[in-house]
Amino acid sequence: MFEQVLSLDRMEQAVSLFGSFDENVRLIEKHYGVDIVSRGTDIKISGEPEAVAKSLRAVQGLLQLINRGEQLNEQNVRYVLMLVDEGGDEELPKLSSDSICITSKGKPVKPKTLGQKNYVEAIRDNTIVLGVGPAGTGKTYLAVAMAVNAFRAKEVNRIILTRPAVEAGEKLGFLPGDLQSKVDPYLRPLYDALFDMLGAESYQKYLERGNIEVAPLAYMRGRTLDDSFIILDEAQNTTSEQMKMFLTRLGFNSKMVVTGDVTQIDLPDGRKSGLKEVMKVLKGVEDIQICTFTQKDVVRHQLVQRIVRAYENFDEGKRSRNYGKNKGHN
Repeated sequence: MFEQVLSLDRMEQAVSLFGSFDENVRLIEKHYGVDIVSRGTDIKISGEPEAVAKSLRAVQGLLQLINRGEQLNEQNVRYVLMLVDEGGDEELPKLSSDSICITSKGKPVKPKTLGQKNYVEAIRDNTIVLGVGPAGTGKTYLAVAMAVNAFRAKEVNRIILTRPAVEAGEKLGFLPGDLQSKVDPYLRPLYDALFDMLGAESYQKYLERGNIEVAPLAYMRGRTLDDSFIILDEAQNTTSEQMKMFLTRLGFNSKMVVTGDVTQIDLPDGRKSGLKEVMKVLKGVEDIQICTFTQKDVVRHQLVQRIVRAYENFDEGKRSRNYGKNKGHN
C-alpha cells in the first residue's frame, strides 16, 4: 500500500474539496480504487502507486477550480478525472474564471470544458463561427450568452435567433393560432436560453423594441443584417441553399454563430445537410472558425455523455461492417 499526503493552505479548501457527505472525494475513490481521508488540512491518499499518483493530480486539479471560485459538482469532478486519465490536466489553467455574462438570477455563465473555452474564444475572435457537436455541449446556450454580452456592451444593436422549422421525426400536424404561435414550438429552446439570461420582463421589453428577434430561418431571406449578433440553431436541418442564403445575410458590424449536430439530421427524403456541406466549403476561410465538440464536452447529466459515446461506438461499428461488406464484394 502506497501513501501520499497533500497539505492544503486553508480548511475551507478541504470542505469544498470533499463536498456534501464527501460526495466529490467518493467519486475519486471509486474511479481509482484509493482511500482518501482528511486530517485537518492534510489530505492522505492511499492505494496502488499509479492510482495514488492520478488521484493526487485529480485533487490538485480540483483545488485549482476551488481557488478560482468554482463550486465543485459531479460534472466538473468527472471532467477533471477524464483529463487526468488522458494526461490533459495540465490544460486546466486555461479554463479562465472570467464569466461570459450574468443570468437574470445572478448566476455567472462560464465555459465548463476546454472545448467550450475554445468555442467562446473563437466567437470573440472571428466574425463567423460554426459550433458542431452532440447534444448537451452548450453550443446554443454559450452562443446566446455571448450574444447577450455583446448586446449589453453595446457592441451590437440586435440579437437575432433563428432555426429551420423542421420536425424532429414527428408530424406535429395543424397548430392553432397566428403565424408566431405556429413557429413558437420550433423556437422554444432559444426562448428558454434568452429568458435565462435576461429574465422574462427584459426579454419582452427588448422584443417589443425590436432589439431581439426570434424567427424561423425562412424569415431571413432578402435581408441584410447589420449591427447584429445572429445565431442559427439546429443548422444540421438546413439545406445547402438555406445555409448559403443565411450566411450571405451577414452585414457590417455583425457576428454569426451556426450551431448543430450532424448526427441528428431530420431533413426529409434523405436531403443533404447544409451544415455538413458548409463545414467542407468554409474550411480554411479567414475570419471563420469551425469548433467541433465531442462527448467530453457534454455538461448535462453524465448519462447523456454515455449515450453519446454509445451512439458513436455503434455508428463506428456500423461503418466498419459496411466497409467489410463492400471490400468483400470487390
